[in-house]
Amino acid sequence: MNRFKVWQYFLIFSVLILGALFALPNIYPSKPALQIAVGDSSVQLNDNFLAGIKNELTKEEISYQSIEASEASVKIVLDDVESQLASRRVLADYSGGDFIIALTSEPSTPEWLQNLGASPINLGLDLAGGIHFLLEVDTDRYSEERLSSEAASLTDEFKNQGFLVNFESFNNRVLLKFSSLDDLEKGRDYLNQNNFTTSGSKYSLIQSNLDLELRYTDNYLSEIVDYAVEQNLVALRNRVNELGVSEPIVQREGRGRIVVELPGVQDSASAKKIIGKTANLEFRLEARNNDSFLRKEKFNYRNTFQGSAFLEKIVILTGDSVTNAQSSFDENGRPQVNISLDIEGGRAMQKATNGNIGRRLGVVLVEERTKTFFDQDDNVVQESYIEKGIISNATIQAVLGTSFRITGLSSSTEASELALLLRAGALAAPMKFVEEQTIGPTLGQENIEKGINSIIIGFILVFIFMLIRYRLFGLSANIALMCNLILVVSIMSLVGGTLTLPGIAGIVLTVGMAVDANVLIFARISEEIKNNIDPQNAIRNGFSKAFSTIMDANITTLIVALILYAIGTGPIKGFAVTLSIGIVTSIFTAILVTRSLVNLIYGYRDLKDLKI
Repeated sequence: MNRFKVWQYFLIFSVLILGALFALPNIYPSKPALQIAVGDSSVQLNDNFLAGIKNELTKEEISYQSIEASEASVKIVLDDVESQLASRRVLADYSGGDFIIALTSEPSTPEWLQNLGASPINLGLDLAGGIHFLLEVDTDRYSEERLSSEAASLTDEFKNQGFLVNFESFNNRVLLKFSSLDDLEKGRDYLNQNNFTTSGSKYSLIQSNLDLELRYTDNYLSEIVDYAVEQNLVALRNRVNELGVSEPIVQREGRGRIVVELPGVQDSASAKKIIGKTANLEFRLEARNNDSFLRKEKFNYRNTFQGSAFLEKIVILTGDSVTNAQSSFDENGRPQVNISLDIEGGRAMQKATNGNIGRRLGVVLVEERTKTFFDQDDNVVQESYIEKGIISNATIQAVLGTSFRITGLSSSTEASELALLLRAGALAAPMKFVEEQTIGPTLGQENIEKGINSIIIGFILVFIFMLIRYRLFGLSANIALMCNLILVVSIMSLVGGTLTLPGIAGIVLTVGMAVDANVLIFARISEEIKNNIDPQNAIRNGFSKAFSTIMDANITTLIVALILYAIGTGPIKGFAVTLSIGIVTSIFTAILVTRSLVNLIYGYRDLKDLKI
């Protein structure tokens, strides 16, 4: 007789019940929400901060469902899209542009399901939208600052050789001003001997009286621009990975632009805060009192009332040399960041601190900040500016190498954020937001409905065909098919996968493959009956003999799906993910679920005849 043991039925149906439970959050619609963060890490999101937001919304008669604050952001859940858009504008005006406000959505999953760890599937940009950033790398400013820093290093080298040179930097040009013709010839010789101005090298050289004008050559300028964009691209990808976003898109567009798309993002304001920052470090020695104003620069201390200090214009090294950064606390319980440098950075730090013990070493945090406003037509208006501040200016007590620590941070949150940015990779060049928006379905609502309808229509047609062709066996296959779809949805929800329109195509293909396995089984049972095998043995032989064929077909398809996932990008990966999950669930439902249902229908009966 074809019967499973009680524990086998219990195991199979337990899997199905759990699958249905974790698929359940997907039937609850999401609600419009705002995610708010503040560009300044020192701002505390406390009760007073929340009270100000609540008072402003109440004053403008905007209703909301809830306001919750975490360590880094505030989430406001609203009743409808109109309230969401109105709140964005009101709070932007209220903050004077300092709030980082992003449109998002909040799942309405019941609390008891949330306590079980159940959550809905993340929908991709083509289904439910997400965050879209278009960032432009400021290559002009990058090359200008780099040329100015190199000029400061050159004048320092000339000083070591016994002649004084001043310089001026403007519009990607540097003017080296010599005091005599003899000094000018020495400077020119030094540049030529070190291959700075020879054919195909870094600088083009123009002499005017006692001045030498340096510019980057076109070839070298192209090289450093490509380096800056590629470095920023890698850094942004690392930052997105730190945020844990599923299936993000981070790619170069044109000469100096980068597109970042984050599908299904919930903490979008924090994502924008991390991705949009140019945060980098500059290590500079504190200037001496008798240094010329052309050789030093004044910086204010960050988040303190210590005033300001003069640091040398020469940058010893930047955050590009940081290989690791971890936040911790010093012996007095104050936040700090432990820094590890690469070999070149360690050598530069050792060279700079050797012989300068007793002097101060300033650590400057460089940030690109943005104020966001809305005009009368609700278009986003942005004002970007660079803010540089000293976060540490400690006395050098020993020669530093590849490992040291940064102190002087105002809070553990600021330390953690700085460590994350440095660990994820410093941006080589500053960037600005050319375009930023929370976007809806990129393929249009009509195409989305067609994608979902394709599953429904395909399922109904298969359902009718299986009932007509295979009767009770077909009913068992249809129930297994429904279980298969539920399991695919639940697994996608559990693993945090992102469903895209190509992913829906993978689910449609899964429907056909799941039925295909049952058709093979039923065809084998039919052959057994035609060979005059008794019904119970025919059922048993049908499932056992079709097993190897089903496994071979599905394993080969699974291999192809895994290859697609490994070498594909974007939509191809979305298709491969749902197809892979569907293959695994199809094997389970076709072999175990269908078999258990057939056993319940026929296994306890004394069959003399069987029609299929």
